Amino acid sequence: MLVKLENTTKKLCVIGDPVLHTRSPLLQNAMISEFGLDYVYLCQHVPKGETTRWLECAKFGGYVGFNATMPHKEALAPLMDGLDEVARLCGAVNTVCIRDGRAMGYNTDGGGFLRALGGLGVEPAGKRVMLLGSGGAAKAVAAALVGAGAAVTVCNRTLSKAEQVAAMAPGSIASADFKLETLRAVAADSGLLVNCTSLGMEGTASQFDDLTFLEALPREAAVCDAIYAPAETLLLKKARELGHPAMNGMGMLLHQAILALEHFTGQVLDVERAKAAALAALKNG
Repeated sequence: MLVKLENTTKKLCVIGDPVLHTRSPLLQNAMISEFGLDYVYLCQHVPKGETTRWLECAKFGGYVGFNATMPHKEALAPLMDGLDEVARLCGAVNTVCIRDGRAMGYNTDGGGFLRALGGLGVEPAGKRVMLLGSGGAAKAVAAALVGAGAAVTVCNRTLSKAEQVAAMAPGSIASADFKLETLRAVAADSGLLVNCTSLGMEGTASQFDDLTFLEALPREAAVCDAIYAPAETLLLKKARELGHPAMNGMGMLLHQAILALEHFTGQVLDVERAKAAALAALKNG
């Protein structure tokens, strides 16, 4: 992978605290190289509480945009000169474009999920969706699904947190607890299940206590897990055994990065070329 630097090269980066673990520079520079774009994508540690100061530095330093991970996503939202609909609804920004001193905030997690869902052949409009979790990813996915015409029920161990997500779009998002009988009841009425919890993630011992709620899902319902390591969680394995269309979070990861690069450059990219370049970088990096 070669990123060519010129005096005209525009600067991008990802900020976070911590941030050195991120794969964003690997993915973005691979796509930048693939399309011959005059950009370079860096990694910048920005301590918690310094979001406002960073935004000022980014503008002064000539950055044309940046991505944000924890703990800056929610802190960025009130600092923006404008927000896209998903960022406005969930109150979190992961992509910032800087033009003429103005900062526009986007949340590409939700759009990335919808693009990945389209690759599975699933159209969310008119569907009832069972969404597990209430964190940042869950909020972005819920906002995107509502925007696409779905009705969402958020199930979470702490009911008050599920209620906070539901408050983003009263009437379109409902809240529920995480008891097995509740999960069964919600599943029976759902055409799509999305897991946005960390249950089953590589590096953690946390697993679902009981996956039998999957048996209540209608046979045609798709199952999506935002986790991409491991590639097949126990949730996805069980869903596939029951005959459900299923996908992990790799598509969401790739598509949110592609969407961010499209916002940065103002160009519509060839998605398959972009995905191939990013996947090759992940494999070889």
